Amino acid sequence: MPGSLDPLDVGVQIPYHFRCPISLELMRDPVTVCTGQTYDRQSIESWVATGNTTCPVTRSPLSDFTFIPNHTLRRLIQEWCVANRAFGVERIPTPKQPADSSLVRSLLNQAAAKSNHLNSRLSALKRLRGLARDSDKNRSVISANNAREILLSIVFSRMDSDSTELNHESLAILSMLPLSEPECVFVASDPDRVSYLVALLFHPSVDVRVNSAALIEIVVAGMRSPELRAQISNADDVFEGVVGVLNYPLAYPRALKVGIKALFALCLVKQHRQRAVSVGAVEALIDRLQDFEKCDAERALATIELLSRIPSGCGALASHALTVPLLVKIILKISERATEYAAGALLSLCSASEQAQREAVAAGVLTQLLLLVQSDCTERAKRKAQMLLKQLRDCWPEDSIGNSDDFAWSDVVPF
Repeated sequence: MPGSLDPLDVGVQIPYHFRCPISLELMRDPVTVCTGQTYDRQSIESWVATGNTTCPVTRSPLSDFTFIPNHTLRRLIQEWCVANRAFGVERIPTPKQPADSSLVRSLLNQAAAKSNHLNSRLSALKRLRGLARDSDKNRSVISANNAREILLSIVFSRMDSDSTELNHESLAILSMLPLSEPECVFVASDPDRVSYLVALLFHPSVDVRVNSAALIEIVVAGMRSPELRAQISNADDVFEGVVGVLNYPLAYPRALKVGIKALFALCLVKQHRQRAVSVGAVEALIDRLQDFEKCDAERALATIELLSRIPSGCGALASHALTVPLLVKIILKISERATEYAAGALLSLCSASEQAQREAVAAGVLTQLLLLVQSDCTERAKRKAQMLLKQLRDCWPEDSIGNSDDFAWSDVVPF
C-alpha cells in the first residue's frame, strides 16, 4: 500500500531516500549491505537469491551477505507515514527480525536431548513453533539447521504408545517445513509411520488432525515413487480422516486449505480414487466449493475432475443437485486452470448422463462455452469446451445459436 502510493493521487511526494533503489517503492524493512547502500530487505534478498553478487547501486562485489537493519531510517519512514496519514498513508509496521541461527540450533539441541526434562524439551519446541509461524525466513533458518531430521525423530519416537505433546509440537513445526525426497521416503516406506499419521487424523485436537493431514500431503507430493504414493493412499481410513479435516467448520480456515491439498494429492493415485468417493469426498467438495480461495478452488476443481473420470465418482457428482449448476457458474470466473477443470468435469458428467446434459443447458452452459472458445484461455480448455458443445448439441434449444452451422467442429481432438 504505502510502497505503491502515487503522489498525484494523494498529494504527497515520497522522499527519494525512503524509496528502495531496486523496487523504487517505499521501504518497509530497510537494511544496509556491506557497501553502505540501503535497500528494502525483500528486494535485496530477491536480488541475491537470483544469483547476483554485486551491489545494485555501486556494482561493487558483495564481500559479505549480512544485511544490517537500518533502524534509524525505518523510524524516519514510520514518522513520515504518521505525518502524512491524512493523505491515506499507512504506518509501516516494525518488522520482526529473522531468527538467529545460533538460537535455533540451541533450541533444536535442547529439544533433541532425551536427557533433558520433558518440560524443557517442550518449551524449546514451542519457541521453535512460534518462530516458524512468524515468517518464511525463519522457516528457512530452522530448516538449515538439521531441524527436519530431529523433528522426524521426535514425531515418530512413540508410535507404540499414546503420543505426547512433544510429538504433537514436533509435528506442528514439521508441517510448516518442506521435506526432501529421502525424508518423504523415510516416512512413506514404513507402514507403522504411515499408520501413526493416519491415526492422528482422528485425534481429539483439530490442530493435531490438520497438522497430520499437512504432513501426509507434503510426503505424498514430495515423492516420485508411484508405489510409495499408492501405499499411503491405500492406508486404512486415510481418506476418511482427510475428508473429515476438509469438513471441519469454517471457523478453522486452515482445515479447509490443508484438507483440499491432502485430498488432491491422494486422489492423484488413480487406483484408490474409489475410496475417496466411498467416504463422501464428492459431497464435501461440492458443499465447500464456494468457500475456497482461488488456489484452493483450483485444487478442488482438479480433484472433482479426477473423481469424475471414474464411474462411482461420476455417479456421485451427477447425483448431487448442486454439482452441474456450480460447475457452470465457475466457468470463466476464477482462473484459466479453474475453467479448464470445470469444463473437464462437465464433459465427463455430460458424456455419462443425459440428465446432466439437460441440467447444464438449463444452467446456461451454452453461453459460457461459446464465450470460452472465443476467449484467451488455454487450448486445452478450449478443446474441452468444444467437445462439450458437441456432446450437448442434441439438447440445444431450437433457437439457440449453437444450432447454427457457423460453428466449426473440425478442431475438436481428444485429450
